[in-house]
Amino acid sequence: MSRIRGMRGYLASSIAVTCAAALAFPLAVSTDAAAAPPAAESPTTDRATPDRPASERTARARPETPSTSTTSAETTTSAETAASAEAAAGTAVSASAASAPATDRSIPGSTQSLPLAPLAPPAPSSGDRTLPPTSAPASPAASAQGLPRRDVRRFSLVGVVWDNPDTELHGSVQVRTRASGTAKWSLWQDVDTHNHEHAADPDTAERTSGRVRGATAPLWVGDSDGVEVRVQAEADGRPRTDGRAVAGDPLPTGLHIELIDPGVDPAAEPPPQASGVDAPRGNVLTAEAAASSAVNADLAPLGATAIPALSQKQTEADLLATRGETAEAASAKDKPGAKDRPGPKDKPGTTGKTGTIGTADAADPATGQRVKPYIGARPRIVTRRGWGADETLRERNFSYTKTVKAAFVHHTASGNNYRCAQAPSVIRSIYRYHVKSSGWRDIGYNFLIDKCGNIYEGRAGGVAKPVMGAHTLGFNTNSMGIAVLGSFGAANPPAAAVKAIAKLTAWKLGLFGANPKGKTYLKSGGGNLYRKGKNVRLNVISGHRDGFATECPGGRLYAKLGKARATSARYQGR
Repeated sequence: MSRIRGMRGYLASSIAVTCAAALAFPLAVSTDAAAAPPAAESPTTDRATPDRPASERTARARPETPSTSTTSAETTTSAETAASAEAAAGTAVSASAASAPATDRSIPGSTQSLPLAPLAPPAPSSGDRTLPPTSAPASPAASAQGLPRRDVRRFSLVGVVWDNPDTELHGSVQVRTRASGTAKWSLWQDVDTHNHEHAADPDTAERTSGRVRGATAPLWVGDSDGVEVRVQAEADGRPRTDGRAVAGDPLPTGLHIELIDPGVDPAAEPPPQASGVDAPRGNVLTAEAAASSAVNADLAPLGATAIPALSQKQTEADLLATRGETAEAASAKDKPGAKDRPGPKDKPGTTGKTGTIGTADAADPATGQRVKPYIGARPRIVTRRGWGADETLRERNFSYTKTVKAAFVHHTASGNNYRCAQAPSVIRSIYRYHVKSSGWRDIGYNFLIDKCGNIYEGRAGGVAKPVMGAHTLGFNTNSMGIAVLGSFGAANPPAAAVKAIAKLTAWKLGLFGANPKGKTYLKSGGGNLYRKGKNVRLNVISGHRDGFATECPGGRLYAKLGKARATSARYQGR
């Protein structure tokens, strides 16, 4: 009987996705449906390219409509949970687009991509000490490149990209910016150059697409309309006879500064007074937005801006219902003769409000008896719609792994100079930087957390599903990535953010039977710590540096992971 109930639940879930998208069609008559006209070139910028991928600078141009491709054997790239939604929604939206003027569309945000040029070393008598003297010639791969002060269109986040993603930038990147509408320039700010470890695994379709570029971490600078950049190659430490430093490795080719404007969420509406911001929005669903929302249809209404929190009791009850059980049946585990009944298969898909669960937590392996689930209360999660994701930027299909055995904690290294009210803008900027500038299929992280402890849906595919991310090079399979917005090498992470990590992992790991205080094995996809194919024993809640030699998630945040593990396990009832 439980097997029948489980199957009914799974079928109901699939039907719900299709029906939810169908019900969204009236909402899909949207001004977002028509194609946007190309933005005018700014007279004050070199090749400013709003809404165009940086890869158009090279022969590896990214197609407007991303093609689907097969991932590795351990990954399921599937439109199964969204294909019907996209196909039907696409028909409805295309019909409205045919009659809508092109100027009706208002995609939030834009990207300006400006090439960097060699910088001549300062004259000894000039007094300009912004760059150290160098012996390198002024060439495309010179040891010093940059961009002089200039006026640009408004932006809020910066990063530097280059042609070859396998080339590391050994050196420093610094920027200073001018606040919009003022004559005030900031001090020089460092940009974290070590970012290649946040990426899809080697040999996966996302990594070998030909669109991926090398990139620094993004830096949030706030509303700005002026920029100056300098990139200095790392000296190898050998002094010349004239006292100048000998340059080390040359800088990567194709250096560009990316200036990201997150825009204003065009779907933003004043939230209802009584219900926060969890209500669906009307009149703005595109086919892509309907599909992205439909994969969470079991958790929240189509078009919802947030998935509401559940109590511990509600979360456990929903999870038991997913298994086709009742709380009374689960509590009878000690009765003689209680036999394990097969639970839902470990596959991407949801059958209840909490989402899917693998068989690992459905039965006690020692006794074969059904057990009460170890799972934390589901926290409130702001959806992609809630932070204003432009769903036309990402690739259409969703990519899944088999399960979620571990969570990797990251920091975005984008700085701490943001307000919590600005977090959606920061996330939209990182999303655009990952996709348009870095060439990824979607934002790399599965979840993001701001300094106030708010949790945000990251990569599309469903918050309760095992969505394949691009966060920990070599260990994206069967894991999830959680990024705290900010930089925590020298700054302490807010207590609210650490608590949010515990809440999120207690729920999401609980769906897949993982113990936050435990250990697990993941097979390396290749990296600088573990060879490809090696089974590595890791903490179920690990820091990024546990899987790759990196500073991420910053020493101060990494030091808090022990507390996060203990709190997460307590939330699960362990």
